[in-house]
Amino acid sequence: MTDEEFEEFYGSGVKQLVGQVYLVTGDLHEAQDVVQEAFVRAWSRRSGLRRDAGPEAWIRTVAWRLAVSRWRRRGRAAEAWRRHHREGRAPGAPEPDPGTVALVAALRQLSERQRRVAVLHYVCDLSVAQVAAETGMAPGTVKSHLFRARAALAPHLDDSADAVGSIMPEEHGV
Repeated sequence: MTDEEFEEFYGSGVKQLVGQVYLVTGDLHEAQDVVQEAFVRAWSRRSGLRRDAGPEAWIRTVAWRLAVSRWRRRGRAAEAWRRHHREGRAPGAPEPDPGTVALVAALRQLSERQRRVAVLHYVCDLSVAQVAAETGMAPGTVKSHLFRARAALAPHLDDSADAVGSIMPEEHGV
C-alpha cells in the first residue's frame, strides 16, 4: 500500500473501526487509543498491506489484542477506575445516542468472547467464516457464541427494538 493509499484507508476507515472496537470494549477513549496505536503499527508495515487483503481486519485484530493486553495489565485498578468514572467520556463531549448506550450496556453483559463475536458478525458484517478466521475459533464455536450472545442480548434490548433490528437482523440465520 502506498503512502497515499494508506492515508485514504485511514481517512475512510478510522471512525468505523473506532466504533467497532468501542462496542467490544465499552470504552470510547480506550477504543480510540488502541485503534490509533494499531494504525501506527500498520503505518510501519504499510508496504506489506494490500487493500484487497482486508487491512481493516488486521487493524481490528491488532486493536483488539492491544485492548486485551491493557485489560490484563491493569487488572483490578482498571475496574476501580471504571466504577469511579462511569460516564467514560470527556467533559463537553457530545452525549451518545440512547440506542448506542443501551447496546453498549447490553454488550457489557456478555462474556468477552461472545461480545467480540457478536460485534464482528452483526456490526462489522463479517461472515461466520470470517469471524472464525479473525478470532481463531472454529466456525461451530462462532455459531454457538452468536446464538448465546443473541439470546443474552434480547432481553436487554427489548425496549430499543430499532437498535436490535439495525445491529442484529434476523436474516443472518443465527
